Amino acid sequence: MKLLLKGLSQPKIRTALFVLLLAAFAGTVYRFNQVEEIRYNEQGGSSYVRYEKARVLEVADEALEKDEHIDGLYRGTQQLSLKLLSGEHRGEVVSVTNYLSTMYNVYAKKGMKLIVDVDTADAEHYSVTVYSHYRAPLLYGMVGVFLAILWAIGGKKGLKSAAGLIFTFASIIFLFIPMLYRGYSPLAAAVLVVTLTIVVTLLLLDGWSSKSLSAIIGTMAGVVLAGVLAGISGELLHVSGFNTPDSETLILVADNTGMNVHGLLFAGILIASLGAIMDVGISVASSIHEVYAANRELGTRGLFMAGLNVGRDMMGTMATTLILAFTGSSLMSLMVLYSYKVPYNQLVNMNLVTIEVMQGIVGSIGVILTVPIVALVSAKLMPYFDRIGKTDKRGESSGQRPADDRETSIA
Repeated sequence: MKLLLKGLSQPKIRTALFVLLLAAFAGTVYRFNQVEEIRYNEQGGSSYVRYEKARVLEVADEALEKDEHIDGLYRGTQQLSLKLLSGEHRGEVVSVTNYLSTMYNVYAKKGMKLIVDVDTADAEHYSVTVYSHYRAPLLYGMVGVFLAILWAIGGKKGLKSAAGLIFTFASIIFLFIPMLYRGYSPLAAAVLVVTLTIVVTLLLLDGWSSKSLSAIIGTMAGVVLAGVLAGISGELLHVSGFNTPDSETLILVADNTGMNVHGLLFAGILIASLGAIMDVGISVASSIHEVYAANRELGTRGLFMAGLNVGRDMMGTMATTLILAFTGSSLMSLMVLYSYKVPYNQLVNMNLVTIEVMQGIVGSIGVILTVPIVALVSAKLMPYFDRIGKTDKRGESSGQRPADDRETSIA
């Protein structure tokens, strides 16, 4: 262990290890994204559907009336002249009837960009319908504003947080989802992505230090325990990915890809719990680090109790955060259940309610269990790192770089 930590204290070794891991990650991502496209909306023959950009050249006619109950909502039809801006029919001008209803309501104005559904039978025969507003630039702008605020307030650590966030997003989109699609175990895929995310994010924030290592070990343990509890709870409650609203569509996909629909629910719980568990883990580790830096005479028990006391203050808020997040994601369904006055016996035994309660409780238990684990690991590791640092100081005459006396770090 000591030799490993000393090796990692060398910048060249850390850089080489980082490059090696990055190359392995890039190669894995490339491999999992080499998959043959399967079209599930194929209408037979050579027909296909594409979603393209279009600009409204003119609103030729409209028969609209304002909705009496919803402010700013129109219902009726518009006759639009659209110029296609992308796709194989780019540059062509088409006349489209835009239907506005309560659910599908894209109110078009001259000069506005829209996303349209181009249903093509062959090179000369196709139809166009309005699909949605063109929202991509605004979404990119929101992401840019978020990253700018993160940088402005967080400084260097804000940039590192942004890098960790981008890595997490890339891992989910380009690794986790392709692994599920290709039929790999959802739980195994979730554990892999969770591990990568925890290690990269925490090392970016705090470098190779006792604080980051303690948070990594404790957070990984908390997430794995949450996954085990989710699996056990699912078996006892008789719920799985087949009980979710999109299960019918996913079964169709699974028939063509071998995807494991059964375990998707539990993989989702792991991913959903990761943020709160990681937050608790690094907060407890940071607290113990500061306590130890202020008083190096504290033993393992003192450090453990200090971390536990900080963690206790966070347990309630983090658990509440998880439960509110899961509740907010199902708010529409809950309102439907409330409106129809669903009987208690039916309500408490429904798949929707059972899954939401299970997600909230399992995630919260993961948060709670992470606190003592991180506290114990930190209480053991930080004094150990400190002893290594003092040993390195004594070997300073041999040309070794002395460790910072305040930072229990191997960086």
